[in-house]
Amino acid sequence: MVICIGGRNSDEEAAFSSVGGLCRVTLKQLKYLVGIADSGLNITSAAERLFTSQPGISKQLKQLEAELGVQLFTRKGKSLAAITPAGREVIARARKILREVGNIASLASDLTAELDGTLSIATTHTQARYVLPEVIRGFRERYPRVDLELHQGTSEQIAELISTNKVDFAIATGSQDLFSHLTLMPIYHWHRIVLVQKGHPLAKHTKPIDLKSLAEHPLVTYVFSGTGESSFKRAFREQGLEPRVVFTARDADIIKTYVRMGMGVGVIASMAFECADREDLVALDASQLFPRVTTWLGFPRDMVLRGYMVDFVHLFAPHYTPRLIRDAARAQTQEEVDELLRSIPLPLKGGCEQEQATAAAVRRAEVERG
Repeated sequence: MVICIGGRNSDEEAAFSSVGGLCRVTLKQLKYLVGIADSGLNITSAAERLFTSQPGISKQLKQLEAELGVQLFTRKGKSLAAITPAGREVIARARKILREVGNIASLASDLTAELDGTLSIATTHTQARYVLPEVIRGFRERYPRVDLELHQGTSEQIAELISTNKVDFAIATGSQDLFSHLTLMPIYHWHRIVLVQKGHPLAKHTKPIDLKSLAEHPLVTYVFSGTGESSFKRAFREQGLEPRVVFTARDADIIKTYVRMGMGVGVIASMAFECADREDLVALDASQLFPRVTTWLGFPRDMVLRGYMVDFVHLFAPHYTPRLIRDAARAQTQEEVDELLRSIPLPLKGGCEQEQATAAAVRRAEVERG
């Protein structure tokens, strides 16, 4: 491959690689190429997303293929049918180039102390509903001119959003195999709890609950990842048990609703149990039944974090200093990040009991201040 740099009379020239020799490729062409890939090879949809015309995109795509001397897509009539092997490689490199262009813009904005921009985050319902509101409130107070975009989904959906540069940050739990291209920073630990109606037989247990007792009841829990065995299922399998999961949902509020209906015993994240839930539900400790879980925040390894992005991470994880966050962002491998953060203890996130303890601590501090 020969590295080639555009030299035409355009302010949108970009460096790129070619199989055949010298080439000139514009950023506009790369943007359109990635837009086509992200629109399911539908040029009309890509044109709508990029606020341009379908003929304009088609023309730029033909020019790009002619410039590179390779076919990027197979065609069926006038429609694009599939991405060729060469096309996959070019699209991957185009994403990196467009990311670097964004990095340059971010650096320029930080150097001129601009406090506006956009922060896009993909996360799960549990994080969005129970953990992030206070973080986002503090962030909005500090950066009122930064637009926040919050996308909710499964681990697979989050991975798709971050891999196609639609979001800046991914916040999720487990499933790290889906995010091997990201810098991952562990944020906090949490445990699962078992949730039952008041009066349920499990609520009357005088001894700690065990998996055998749990397996005797229909279960209601989170949707399982499609990328491998979950730690939930693995815990039962290791004891030779088969859980009877009768209902799954992404939303802990929906799980609690169906527990209230008597559909089954719920298994949810500890921070999803709010004090108001104690009116009709009982939370049972399950920390000894299932492995401890870690929530992490990730971003592309080649991404330059703007100042407000660093501050968001610090608000989300106060145990990491802004300097440490920047050092992690500059690391070249995940191993370097892990070594950098190894000595930092992570907090354990809880639900109602932790909420009450925090409120009590605040009241004590107010009394001490007089």
